Amino acid sequence: MKISFSWLKEYIKTDLDIKEVSEILTDTGLEVEGTEEVESIKGGLKGVVIGEVMECVQHPDADRLKLTKVNIGQEELLQIVCGAPNVAAGQKVLVATIGTIIYTEEGSFTIKKGKLRGQASEGMICAEDELGLGNSHDGIMILPQDAPIGTPAAKYFKIENDQVIEIGLTPNRTDALGHFGVARDLKAALLHKGIQASADLPRVSDIKPQSNDLKINIEIKDEDACARYMGISIQNVQVQDSPEWLQNKLKAIGLKPKNNIVDISNYVLHETGHPMHVFDADQLSGNTIIIQKNQGGRKITTLDEKERELHNEDLIICDSEKPLVIAGVMGGVDSSVTNSTKNIFIELAWFDPVSVRKTAKRHAINSDSSFRYERGVDPEMTSYAMKRAVDLILEHAGGKVSMDLLDVHPRTIAASTFDVNIDRINRLIGQEIDNQTIENILVSLDIKIKSKSDKDWTLEVPAYRADVTREADIVEEILRIFGFNAIRIDHKMSISVANRTKTANDLKETISQSLSGRGFLEIMNNSLTKATYFDGNGFKAEESVEMLNPLSQDLKVLRQHLVFGALENLAHNINRKKNNLKFYEFGSTYSIVDEKYKEQQNLVLLSTGSEESENWMNAKAASNFYHIRSEAQQILEELGLDTFQEENSKSELFDYGLSFNQGPQVLVEMGKLNSSIAKEIGLKQEVFFANFNWTLVSKRALKVKRQFVDLPKYPSVRRDFALLVNKEVEYAALKRAALKAEKKLLKEVNLFDVYEGKNLAENKKSYAMSFILSDVNKTLNDKDVDKAMVRIFQSLESEFKAELRA
Repeated sequence: MKISFSWLKEYIKTDLDIKEVSEILTDTGLEVEGTEEVESIKGGLKGVVIGEVMECVQHPDADRLKLTKVNIGQEELLQIVCGAPNVAAGQKVLVATIGTIIYTEEGSFTIKKGKLRGQASEGMICAEDELGLGNSHDGIMILPQDAPIGTPAAKYFKIENDQVIEIGLTPNRTDALGHFGVARDLKAALLHKGIQASADLPRVSDIKPQSNDLKINIEIKDEDACARYMGISIQNVQVQDSPEWLQNKLKAIGLKPKNNIVDISNYVLHETGHPMHVFDADQLSGNTIIIQKNQGGRKITTLDEKERELHNEDLIICDSEKPLVIAGVMGGVDSSVTNSTKNIFIELAWFDPVSVRKTAKRHAINSDSSFRYERGVDPEMTSYAMKRAVDLILEHAGGKVSMDLLDVHPRTIAASTFDVNIDRINRLIGQEIDNQTIENILVSLDIKIKSKSDKDWTLEVPAYRADVTREADIVEEILRIFGFNAIRIDHKMSISVANRTKTANDLKETISQSLSGRGFLEIMNNSLTKATYFDGNGFKAEESVEMLNPLSQDLKVLRQHLVFGALENLAHNINRKKNNLKFYEFGSTYSIVDEKYKEQQNLVLLSTGSEESENWMNAKAASNFYHIRSEAQQILEELGLDTFQEENSKSELFDYGLSFNQGPQVLVEMGKLNSSIAKEIGLKQEVFFANFNWTLVSKRALKVKRQFVDLPKYPSVRRDFALLVNKEVEYAALKRAALKAEKKLLKEVNLFDVYEGKNLAENKKSYAMSFILSDVNKTLNDKDVDKAMVRIFQSLESEFKAELRA
């Protein structure tokens, strides 16, 4: 069921946005399955402007076409070929310009510049049905002469936007089959939340007949199937298009406006949830309406223009000669309102749900009326809906009330009354809710408390809640307003769901498990170490925090960096023939700068020896810079910090190195350990390490909000370049330039080979790079890919003098 958000807010005043309202409605049992933006006219008339026909002459090569020149407020007139018989010079018209999308019942098409019978046409002069502004296609739509040239049609016609809520209504909730019913539930929920709210229908007038010239008698012959039938006649109505506001409301919920009488009946239906039917009174025989079961093999042609043979158990509405309506299901075409209708008869009724359900099933009809009647409509809403319909018809179709309002009411559909016990209610709920809260909820739902003792209450449920008939139903009503989520989970539950904010320790644990899973071993070292490590090597001795009474020269200062303790661990293991090692350590580092003590959390990774254990399946592959770089990048990506810049590291700890930065701040530095440091510690094999500023990394990672996106619908495309560049050109620079040159399609750049040596000039090297391209909206073709690759290569060629290697 579709609910217009702007329409809903006419009955309940609220500043909540559609998302907040949707959450509240879902909590109360009116599950919101989705929301959408809608336009009163599909496409919003984008690209359509007001123009003036300056010239109109016969097409030289077609008898039925005219060649026009149209002024739309631009410097040059548009030449448009038009086939409408009523086009003429001096008219103000609607022009769909080049690129405008025209929507039709069959689909849509785009206005393009073209030729018709050899003459250029630069747009389209439109009829009202082509733009969704009406149903006429007799010719183009001609506007008043004061319509301003160049004005967008959307502005001129005041096209409205709305938001629509799609509710997946359960079969028992017939009370919410209208905007006001939804407003009632929303009111109850808001009141429970302490927000002042009321749900109010518009005021209506008492019906006062101006004559008795068109009196229609009503006779109910089956009182079990029809407990109430109201009718009234109105003479001299004018059947015409509905006012714009009414059309927009119906369009928002997916209904197509027809005329003011039919539209008003649909409007009242979707406002109150109560169906109604309007007859052309001049098509009624004998000025009598009879409600009875069908007799004999009669047939009726319904509004869907299908002839149906009536069953003897079908409840029908007849005049003195023929069936007019399958009661509660669908009207007949012979007595329906048309553009020539002058006099009408309006019916509102209460039909037995079981009778309507069986009839609708027999004829395979699922109409708006049957959908509601077979679930049980509000018998008390009948009177209001009738007054509301009469008010709207008199206002927008004119006419005069020509009979007294007839309300034939052979039996009363009484409100449901029963007793409940508060202790039993609380047991079913699972926790005790105080009596005042229960009372407030019931009152907000229009459930009257007829009497109450301490624990036993007598309740009267309004007739529109036909599904609430017993104590268990009352429990459900209380719970959906109180909130199922508000019920405590007691000690009997065997599981619980943690709902807390992630901390730096959580991130540390996540990365620790990840590194251990990839073969790294965690180490822990003393924060006290040798002072000589930080006298040189890029460190300043005066920035070391010294112990006042050091136990030894090896434990003299607090460490400024984690790497030296980790290197000692490597040397210890290598000396014992453990040559293939991968370590990581979390720890604090300390320094004193400008007489201020500084403590920082760091993470260091180290790798040396073979990357994998030697065996007959794998060739011996030594650890290298790219392995440690890959590990560092993976950690940042796991933490959501996947956007960073690559720069050469200037740290004296490396023979060569790289840093990942965000702006001026360094997240991690990595590279090959400085050979002199390795020699000082006694390491003879290459060591690669990465050092993270964990204080900075964890702080930024905690601010990252994870977002999940759909898997790509369309395949990616790979293209490779073998680029010849000067030796000083770095891959990272090439990657940045490529991503900058093609921001839309280029998703990934990878380096899969580097070559220097034979057949290359002395100062040259070759990078073999792969480029992954994709588009979220379509499958790329060769033309798209080739254009992107040309842009990428031209950028690399211009900035780095790159050449494609043969």
